Amino acid sequence: MTEQTTKKPAGRMETALTSARGAANDALHETRKAAQRVGKAAEANPLAVVVGGIAIGLAAGALLPRSKRETELLGPVGKRLTGAAAGAAEAAKEAAKAELGSLPLSKGAARAQVNKLLDQVGKAMSAGGDAALAKRIDAPIRAPAKRTRAKKAD
Repeated sequence: MTEQTTKKPAGRMETALTSARGAANDALHETRKAAQRVGKAAEANPLAVVVGGIAIGLAAGALLPRSKRETELLGPVGKRLTGAAAGAAEAAKEAAKAELGSLPLSKGAARAQVNKLLDQVGKAMSAGGDAALAKRIDAPIRAPAKRTRAKKAD
């Protein structure tokens, strides 16, 4: 082989290697940026991260088949956990109802607040329409510009 023939593949390999390094560097940079965004989002809303983790865990657990041994060993535990979870959910529901019941908002009060808000929005729109109409009435009336047709060349 000649020196010229071996230089071409070597140059191509070097170019490909440089390109691959650049792509890997870009991918690493984007991955770091994404990790930072996820970290900031987790700091801003940690509850969403917990809920998401639980959802992923539940989905993974539901997709994996149970072995016979797991069913034998964990069956009673699962029944106890289900009972405890149902009790906890019921207690949370009752506590939430009690807390909401102590708020000064009843169904009628909430409806009155919404009606008041809608009334105020309607008045604001009406006032805006009246102002626009008054502005239009006060403006001098101009005659529409006459349109002339361009004559066709024969």
